Amino acid sequence: MGASTSKAPYGTWKSPITTEVITGAETHIEEIIVDRVTSDVYHIERRPTEEGRCVLVHTSSNRDVVGAGWNVITSVQEYGGAAGIIHDSVAYFSHSVDNRVYRVETGGEGGEPVAVTPADKPYRYACFEPYPLRSGLLLSVLEDHTIDIPSKVVTTLIVIDTINKEIFPLLSGADFYASPRVSPDGTKLAWLQWSHPDMPWEGGEVHVGDIVFGEDGVLSIANDVHVAGVPGKVAACYPLWANNDTLIFTSDESGFANPWKYSRGKATPLFAEPVPQDFGHTFWALHYSPYAILDKEGKTAVFSALKDGRDILYFVNLESTSEPQPIDTPFVVIENVHTSSLEKREFIFVGHKTNETASVVKCTLAPSQRFKLNISVLKSTHVANSSGATLPADIISEPQPITLTISPKDDPLYVVYYPPHNPKYSGSNVQGEKPPCIVNVHGGPTGYTTQALSWGKQYFTSRGWAWLDVNYGGSSGFGRKYIERLVGNWGIVDVEDCALAAKSLAAAPFNLVDPKRLIIRGGSAGGFTVLDTLSIAPDVKVFAAATSLFGVSDLQKMVEITHKFESQYLYRLLGGTPDEVPEVYRARSAVYHADKIVVPLLILQGEDDHVVPKAQAEAIYKSIKDRGGVAEYKLYPGEGHGWRQGTTIRDSYERELGFYERVLGLKGEI
Repeated sequence: MGASTSKAPYGTWKSPITTEVITGAETHIEEIIVDRVTSDVYHIERRPTEEGRCVLVHTSSNRDVVGAGWNVITSVQEYGGAAGIIHDSVAYFSHSVDNRVYRVETGGEGGEPVAVTPADKPYRYACFEPYPLRSGLLLSVLEDHTIDIPSKVVTTLIVIDTINKEIFPLLSGADFYASPRVSPDGTKLAWLQWSHPDMPWEGGEVHVGDIVFGEDGVLSIANDVHVAGVPGKVAACYPLWANNDTLIFTSDESGFANPWKYSRGKATPLFAEPVPQDFGHTFWALHYSPYAILDKEGKTAVFSALKDGRDILYFVNLESTSEPQPIDTPFVVIENVHTSSLEKREFIFVGHKTNETASVVKCTLAPSQRFKLNISVLKSTHVANSSGATLPADIISEPQPITLTISPKDDPLYVVYYPPHNPKYSGSNVQGEKPPCIVNVHGGPTGYTTQALSWGKQYFTSRGWAWLDVNYGGSSGFGRKYIERLVGNWGIVDVEDCALAAKSLAAAPFNLVDPKRLIIRGGSAGGFTVLDTLSIAPDVKVFAAATSLFGVSDLQKMVEITHKFESQYLYRLLGGTPDEVPEVYRARSAVYHADKIVVPLLILQGEDDHVVPKAQAEAIYKSIKDRGGVAEYKLYPGEGHGWRQGTTIRDSYERELGFYERVLGLKGEI
């Protein structure tokens, strides 16, 4: 017989998923690094219990390469990524304390890391690439903050001489550079570049040039060839050499980011007909990698792609225009895909399931079954409750993707629903009660919410709350046309879609949630949508409560003071610059309409946030409080744009839950 269950009002269930579960035993795998010489696998993991420190770890032995005090992270473009590389058992990495690049042997006997870039310079480094024909040379992205305002920050590609601890310029002129990739024979360089007002997924360009090694020992680039990408129209991304003569990359020329190749001076798609799926995520972080070459000749590869909001894996023939062959995996998110051994046709990635936390996964294709994987887990993150007991396997609420339609054109709207679920409860003891629902708005806004296991979501669903992720128009992963629904319409389409999604699930034919107990929450761009939903939407009372986590409230101020990467992001989203359409910036900035906010609002903000400074949060809070409205504000010292410290993560979840309980009268009214 199964275990007995009880009933209790939705939102009041007792759960073993505590905030200690979310932060205590779980680490976050930020990225994977492969030593191309030794094939050893390393990863960078973020540890909330160590104040969010990022640590370089040898994956198979679970041994830290750097000790306490070292933080392997870069703040290039603020969102960072690609903070380190390992070449022939030597690690080079960016250290957050001084932003210099350090060198250390990975065997554990190399002593403390040693700096290899100049001291006392306002420089940031990322995207390291070894030059194979001369030991000690690294190519790198350099972000120069000598004049630390967005319009004056300069991004270039440079060469780091790690032996003499000097840096030399290599490429300049574009506003942004990323992903330098040297051909195996060391004769060519491929890279990604783009310029304002584009983001990389709007007009990224792939280039190739010849590497010239001068008599003075300095590298330079000759014969720069623009391979793919058109500013504002076509985005190319993710360059990688399959062999000395063939460069692989992605291009969304068809409307979806599909694989292409550049060989013998010509760029061509790898598929005879475009596949209506995006092969790779939008390039928010510099370490993203959606594919890996499988063999030494560069004839085959594996690609991840997004289908119905989930990552799937494909085998791709790089020599012909045959259709990609799907490979079954149990994962819904497949990211950081890298070759680990060409000899063994082996690759690795970070895999996420709907019911398991992230793992570093090593795979080979079975010789007898070409499209069947042999999978082994090199690193997994396990979670237990505060007493050390493993959480019950059946505690997890499984995601239910739903495609809604938007009238009058019957456009799709993609959402993911998580019903309240706890094996100790069979429902509510209140006759006819529907659960309260938390509507979550992702950041970006050109991002999307995956269906990977999130203990933060389960924290609520296991207590009898429903959860709804809204991949509103403008979200990535559904093609360029879906992203461009937000062009000129940020603050309108996203607001409408979130309200529509919530009301749709509360009405027939779904009837899944209580229409009077809808709550909206979101971070960053998601926080902007939350604030606009409460202040400028046609109906500002759709939701009973809301939480803005480091949300944008003043678009004009954001343009003035946000970092370089996003400093012109809003121009396309809002239909022009602040000088061109000042009325739009004011009309969609919640700070000017806070008098219309009548819904109780919780505001959570990092003190050191340089993307959305605390002044934006405080302006909204003051406006609401000055007229007697209901608002709570919490400022977290030492936090930036998103939470890294375990104490912050725990407090934010507990504070959010308590706020909703008080607003809805589940544990005393607010």
